[in-house]
Amino acid sequence: MTQAVQTYAYLRPSAVHQSTAGRSLALETSGGATPLGSAANPRFFSGFLTSPAAAAAALLAVADVAAARYYRPLLRASLDPVVTADGDRLRFESFSGCCGVHARLDVLADGLDGGEVRHGTTNVDVNNPLRESLSRLGGGDPLHLAVGPEALEVTTFDGSLVEKKVPLPDRWLRGFAETQVLAAGFELRAELPAAEAVRFLRALPRTGGRPGPAGWVVPAGRTLRPTSRPVPGAVCLPGPERLAALQRVLRHALALRVYGPARASGPAASGWEVVLPGMRLTLTLSPDTARGFSGEGGVLDALAAEGSADDAELVAALLAWEPRIDPAELAEQAGIPVSRVRAALTRLGTAGQIGYDPAEAAYFHRALPYAAGRAEAHNPRLTAARALVAAGAVRLGGEGAVVAVGDHVQHVRTGAGGALGCTCLWWAKYRGGRGPCKHVLAVGLARAAQPGGTR
Repeated sequence: MTQAVQTYAYLRPSAVHQSTAGRSLALETSGGATPLGSAANPRFFSGFLTSPAAAAAALLAVADVAAARYYRPLLRASLDPVVTADGDRLRFESFSGCCGVHARLDVLADGLDGGEVRHGTTNVDVNNPLRESLSRLGGGDPLHLAVGPEALEVTTFDGSLVEKKVPLPDRWLRGFAETQVLAAGFELRAELPAAEAVRFLRALPRTGGRPGPAGWVVPAGRTLRPTSRPVPGAVCLPGPERLAALQRVLRHALALRVYGPARASGPAASGWEVVLPGMRLTLTLSPDTARGFSGEGGVLDALAAEGSADDAELVAALLAWEPRIDPAELAEQAGIPVSRVRAALTRLGTAGQIGYDPAEAAYFHRALPYAAGRAEAHNPRLTAARALVAAGAVRLGGEGAVVAVGDHVQHVRTGAGGALGCTCLWWAKYRGGRGPCKHVLAVGLARAAQPGGTR
């Protein structure tokens, strides 16, 4: 798979500074998007962290995930976290190198003091000396946080830039898209108080062996107990060693919240949120250690929906780094149904512009340096489906359709609730668990192309 190369240009390395005025954490920024347009080194916040030790540990946890590969761990990974400022909080996000773990730290209004949170998205430099400094931070003294340099520093700094050139595979972008779709289907499945949360997380393995069958946990009083199968109320915990980054923050934990889909008969994604003073640290796990988020297929229906590109362009013009996006309000502003707004948000997610926070059951806006059509162009199932339609391989019927290429014939039928199923090997293996197959997508596209047709 081809890789784009993203170049981060920082004015200087991020660092913890000690002076007579106290301690300060300076996080350097690179190549950000703001309400006024792109900026080389934007400044999003200057103020104090109300829980310095907890914030330092949580930032290290996000950096741990960015530097980790949980599948084939001998391969190196190094991506600088993304930070989004949206007026009332700062969100730090990263993906593991294998794209199977997404980390997000939300520093909420209660976690910040004495500074205005601006709006925008950028990358922040996390280097090894910074990690060492953060690991030594105690909680006794206040800690000043600056995200980005002062304007005066930007104009007068005369040193050489600190550049990092990082290959970013398309699957990393698609991971951002898929996690917001999966998280939007999560429900709160369990909440553990601090003592039980610490006991449960400390009992998990920190290193993984050969990937095995998906594990499960089920609420049992104030804790979680393992179970061998997806019984009612169970949450999937595939590769429990992938929660190792949460060990960083256990001594600051107030609670553990666990999220998952309402019903799961097989391996499923799950979210693990540690509540901290003024903050939330969330790890989202893919359904399998050997399975990154990029192939889940949750965005395919939205990408293939007729008119979704125009709807996405309309909705994008209404976004402004909101911490909570209300689809009903957007629908009223855009003059389109809520269902089309949700499809548009999913499509915008393929360019990294939309995330989802299960704790607030709400979408949020960010801006990453990717074109809106990039994920669609690199999605092989959708590309194959469009090729099938273009080749005239789809024959529509009443309740079903036939997709034929030479001697290969697949039957697509409408099942319960109007969902489409297929006779192909992909469908037999996943049963829609990783999105529609190319034949189901092709039938939807062909139906939408008919006069007055809908998918």
